[in-house]
Amino acid sequence: MQVGKPILYSYFRSSCSWRVRIALALKNMDYEMITINLTKDGGQQLAIIEYLEETRPTPRLLPQDPKKRAHVRMISHLLASGIQPLQNLSVLKQVGQENQLTWAQQAISSGFNALEQILQSTAGKYCVGDEVSMADLCLAPQVANADRFKVDLTPYPTISRINKSLLALEAFQVSHPCRQPDTPPELRA
Repeated sequence: MQVGKPILYSYFRSSCSWRVRIALALKNMDYEMITINLTKDGGQQLAIIEYLEETRPTPRLLPQDPKKRAHVRMISHLLASGIQPLQNLSVLKQVGQENQLTWAQQAISSGFNALEQILQSTAGKYCVGDEVSMADLCLAPQVANADRFKVDLTPYPTISRINKSLLALEAFQVSHPCRQPDTPPELRA
């Protein structure tokens, strides 16, 4: 490993790891990946993205405008702290195998109902305007979780439209869970 090269401890399906992989790809940062197999909550990774933003400010993941920056943080926290933790392995184990699908669907739908309303006033091409932001790094992994838990996305046209735009971007493609070194063969793209 070369000096100063960051190490990302990653799990292919972790929303937290995926958000960081997108940020690293957008910022064209070379890094070493050490894959781990998560069996419990891997923790929140917004602090890593904030650190990357502070130390490598281009491209910007937080808008310069304070109001837009507040919107990005609000959306990011709704996704990363309000929706995603309710589907972590540790929570799903507590819910019980027979209730996991219903629990996850309700948690995601409830959060997406709120998010869809917020995006009505903030969205452009992406979550906040027309530049990719930290909010978008949080959105794509959560939409993938929604797909995994068979959530009907029909009631969320703005979320779906933004996600489609994001998944067309190279940084979101190369960081996608189906393209990670620890992705099981049956889940690879």
